Amino acid sequence: MAGSKVFYSDMQVNMDRPLLVKFLNLLKRSDLSQIDFKDRFVAVKTHFGEYGNLASLRPNWARVLCDYIKELGGRPFLTDCNTLYIGGRKNALDHLSTANFNGYCEITTGVHNIIADGLKGNDEVEVPVEGGEYVQKAKVGRALMDADIIISLSHFKGHEMAGFGGSLKNIGMGGGSRAGKMEMHSNEKPVVDPKLCIGCGRCHRICAHDAPTLVGKVMHIDHNKCVGCGRCISVCPRDAISAPLDATSAVMNCKIAEYTKAIIWGRPHYHISLAIDITPNCDCHADNAPPIVPNVGMFASADPVAIDVACADMVNKQAPIPGSVLADSKVTEGDHFHKIGPNTDWRSCIEHAQKLGLGTAEYELVKVN
Repeated sequence: MAGSKVFYSDMQVNMDRPLLVKFLNLLKRSDLSQIDFKDRFVAVKTHFGEYGNLASLRPNWARVLCDYIKELGGRPFLTDCNTLYIGGRKNALDHLSTANFNGYCEITTGVHNIIADGLKGNDEVEVPVEGGEYVQKAKVGRALMDADIIISLSHFKGHEMAGFGGSLKNIGMGGGSRAGKMEMHSNEKPVVDPKLCIGCGRCHRICAHDAPTLVGKVMHIDHNKCVGCGRCISVCPRDAISAPLDATSAVMNCKIAEYTKAIIWGRPHYHISLAIDITPNCDCHADNAPPIVPNVGMFASADPVAIDVACADMVNKQAPIPGSVLADSKVTEGDHFHKIGPNTDWRSCIEHAQKLGLGTAEYELVKVN
């Protein structure tokens, strides 16, 4: 497969060309306009940022992108799915409140926010994964599958489990419902914390397989009956049910690639990544460590594999910022992402995505001034 074009613009500005002007110019110079947006629903998959995280993308970037999509005739909306973990985005109400707090609302972005997997994270569509080795049917947020076009707007940064988070992770992990995220994160089935359980029975009522049963005053999940759908996690009022985060980095990354294929396969898609405020961990944290390298730039490509590799290559060319976890790392081998996460394996996602036909790691970097 020939190399894919990855359009790139650096962060150098002047009085006549501020960052958002450069960003719009990048979008217009890229091949994004080759997509037929006319009267189509466009899901702009992004990350609204956890409450308290100050490294996640500002809504200004989304405004420029969504305005341009509307100029091309599309009907964009910003979207993400609820989180598996307990935090400020575990249900649609909390998620929307967090998005608003972080500046994502119709006034600032010009479009609506839609939580793709619904109120409790279980409004999902099971999508077959052609060629899937780990996932046969991906559990995807319904609004993502209802859209005509998928656009990824991702914050490129490190990740404590995946190695880094870019386009593939933004779509694959981010597009999974709560049950889908459980499938990617875990090789095990849900368990009940007896200290938190109040024996209300909601998990029993939603289960189609009669797996949760009351033992004394506490629910117990029979793993012989449980199929691992994760619906019990979404309805528990005390967050007493969880899945162990035990999938290895390589296995999780392969599942992310397979979920990405389920979401984008067979319809138009495009990918934008901003390699700025490159923190060592995900924006799902309620705080953020200092960036590991200086801001790199803005990237755009029709190929989710090529753009992730291009971003990684550019980050790895940068010198560590003094005082960051990268500068202080005692790991001497591997690239920047391995040095901050020695147990991670980001290349496993790239290799599996290529195998699935999602794109190529070979790319041509097209500089846009």
